[in-house]
Amino acid sequence: MSVVKILLTHPDADEFEPFAHDDAQYEFSKITSRAPSQIFEGPIWIFIDWVLDDLAGLELCRRLRADPQTAGAHITMVLNDDDFAARKRALDAGADDYMSGPIDRRAVLDRIFALKPMAANYTTEKLDYGALTINLPAYRAYWRDEPIDVSPNEFRLLRFLAENANRTLSRPEIMSGLGKKEEMIDERTVDVWIGRLRKAIKAAGGGNPLRTVRSIGYVFDLELRR
Repeated sequence: MSVVKILLTHPDADEFEPFAHDDAQYEFSKITSRAPSQIFEGPIWIFIDWVLDDLAGLELCRRLRADPQTAGAHITMVLNDDDFAARKRALDAGADDYMSGPIDRRAVLDRIFALKPMAANYTTEKLDYGALTINLPAYRAYWRDEPIDVSPNEFRLLRFLAENANRTLSRPEIMSGLGKKEEMIDERTVDVWIGRLRKAIKAAGGGNPLRTVRSIGYVFDLELRR
């Protein structure tokens, strides 16, 4: 069964029950002004409230549209006042469409299924991070066009590190980002994954961009394109 992620700024988003339909599982998660802390595979739908506690909804929309991880998502702006000026500002900020609030789980699902025929292919195909290119459908990664030979698990690790480049990540954060349950995996397993990924990047001519931060975790030092 495929998984479709629905990200919302709604305060109760994490409490919304998943919904199974045909061969897909629709799962809800709360999103904040910070970047998503977990990698997503497959279609992504995002619903952003017009007014947020720490950031304007329009600004969050712009950030998500500029982020390679969510650039291909379908973004809906949830308006307080459904007037022409608000609708125009939402679209100008990068939203695909808009709807009047307040919303709940049922309203979100109704909206998705109403738009699904027109937005079925909303997903990110390729991520570019300077010298690093990640092809999601093919599960392939390249360093300056040189293939990086990694297993599927190491590929997902590389993607997560790239999406959080130049930021120190603890071992628990890495496990959480990959969707791993901490009680089932020893933290030192992350060190083994990192070691294998280092060798693969080095073999592809990428040197050693994975830096160890003693007693904390790792940083993926990556020069990003401007």
